[in-house]
This record gives sequence, C-alpha cells and structure tokens, in this order.
Amino acid sequence: MKISIAFVCLFVVTFGFSQNNYIVKTEDGRRVLLKADYTWEYIDLEVPVKKETDTTLVAESESKKINNCNLAEDFTEPKLNSKIQAQLKKGRATMKHVKAKVAKDHNCEVEDVILLTYKEQKEKGNYTFCANGTKVAYKRMGNSIIKKGKLF
Repeated sequence: MKISIAFVCLFVVTFGFSQNNYIVKTEDGRRVLLKADYTWEYIDLEVPVKKETDTTLVAESESKKINNCNLAEDFTEPKLNSKIQAQLKKGRATMKHVKAKVAKDHNCEVEDVILLTYKEQKEKGNYTFCANGTKVAYKRMGNSIIKKGKLF
C-alpha cells in the first residue's frame, strides 16, 4: 500500500515538472512559445505595426487630460516639506514613489501624474492627484501607499 502511494506521488510530481512551457516577447513585439523539449514557435506570426501619431494630436489629448481635472493654465504643484520627505526616503515612500504607484495604477507615465493637494505627516499622508485626466485620492500609512477607500 505504501509503495503504491509513493508511486502515485512520484508520478504526479514528475508530470508537474514536465510541463514547463514559457511565453516570451521578442524585441520586435512578437510572442514566442518556448517548449520544454528545447523547441520554440511563434504565437504571433505577424510583426505588430506601431501606429505613428501626429504630435499635434498628442498635445491636444494632453491638454484635454489636464482640463478634465479643472486645472488653471499656470497651475504648479504644491511644495512638500523636505524634512518629512527625507525621513520617508528610507522606507521608499517619498512623493516620487507615490507618483510611481499612481502612474502604475492608472496606466500612464509618472510625468502625467500631477499633485493637486496634500496633507502630510511623518506617520501618514493624504494626497489628491490628477492622473489620466481623472482626480484620484491616495493615502499613505507609514510606508504603505494605497488608493483611498480601499481596504486591502
């Protein structure tokens, strides 16, 4: 009985390790399936075509994003307390890190995230940003940065 259980366990483990196939992306954007038997094949046969956009259209879309947050043309971000930011640097919770988190959550660049308002202490902070043309609120508790209103 013990031998049959050991044989079944060995079979399951061997079967699990034999299925190592990986999907990777090449420099030109095509996906490739790397198989466990050292062979490969393209998943995407055609090279993806990058769309070239007109710079004027990009500039117009950027101004629309900013206008969706109702910002003035001469708006500047508020200046943060340098002492608090220096203390937060150890835990990677500075404004640079908060903006990176907001940009990642809203699929935009860090430069597109604009700080509108803040209330900051060493232990906690509340921030309002304009990201991708929408106002979003984030909070920081210690070194943890989460969207305001989220529990986990």
